[in-house]
Amino acid sequence: MAYDEHLADRIKAQLHNKHVLFDEKKMMGGLTFMINDKMCLGIVKNDLVARVGKENYDAALKKKGCRPMDFTGKPMKGYVFLAPGSIDLDSELEYWVDLSLEFNKTLIK
Repeated sequence: MAYDEHLADRIKAQLHNKHVLFDEKKMMGGLTFMINDKMCLGIVKNDLVARVGKENYDAALKKKGCRPMDFTGKPMKGYVFLAPGSIDLDSELEYWVDLSLEFNKTLIK
């Protein structure tokens, strides 16, 4: 298993409940959820990737279990990793899904 499939199912359920259209793409050795043709959420191994944007980045890093996304060894500003224990509850996962969806709306031209 390259990524947490249970987490993928939880993300899909939340997106379906919110009536959000998305595409799944395997990338970065994990799974990415594309919304409006933009990367919005993802999973790398057991970590959630949330695209929160540069404006929300510093505040996001202060949340439990959040750290910079440093997939290449260099932090990618606007993207964060969430450790599995910080998104165990559906409400915790929903916070990051909603934050990522809100940022995604700003990318629509």
